[in-house]
Amino acid sequence: MQTFAVYVDNKPGVLNRVASLFRRRAFNIESLTVGHTELSGLSRMTIVVDTDERGARLVEANLYKLLPVRRVDNITRVPTIARDLAMIKVSAIGDARTQVMQLVDVYRARIVDVSPETLVIETTGTEDKIDSLLEVLRPYGVIEMVRTGRVEMARGTSVAATVAPSRGIGNGPTRSTRRRSGLGIRTSRIQNSELRSQKYARQHTGEIPEWRRCTTTRMPT
Repeated sequence: MQTFAVYVDNKPGVLNRVASLFRRRAFNIESLTVGHTELSGLSRMTIVVDTDERGARLVEANLYKLLPVRRVDNITRVPTIARDLAMIKVSAIGDARTQVMQLVDVYRARIVDVSPETLVIETTGTEDKIDSLLEVLRPYGVIEMVRTGRVEMARGTSVAATVAPSRGIGNGPTRSTRRRSGLGIRTSRIQNSELRSQKYARQHTGEIPEWRRCTTTRMPT
């Protein structure tokens, strides 16, 4: 699994463009969460993708091709804090209600809704913790469950130190700089190709270059 923190412009249609990119490249998204950041006009996506290191590099390169994407951080290999939130509705009738409430205390969850026949449990933690709680509740009858997906943040200053307010976000390459650098490379390649074509034509046609024509004089006979 590879985890990416993607900073994007907070505009309509951005989520659809990002999801369409993964669909076209046949990458399976395990989890995707979106929320506001500390900077106005920017949102942060936490995307968990089922791929290897090579696929992770392809994902990052393709995300940078999207105009609304401002920065992409692969936080798979850095120390992080990951959390997931879930709400689980469980059948709780008779003695089962007491047993379910004891399990809630063991997992440090809390009950947010009570009805004569059900309990709604809210729990926050790692994915493994929530999966474990879900398994012990299944014998009592899980009626409904909803999960937010993983949100993840690097510990310490691993990523936060790279945020530059003057640039809007991060110190990474922006869309305009990548475009300018790419244009310069393409221009130089075109110029080199034209020079090679002119040299080939002179060698095979015997044509005298224009700069030599200006200095060539006829010898008296």
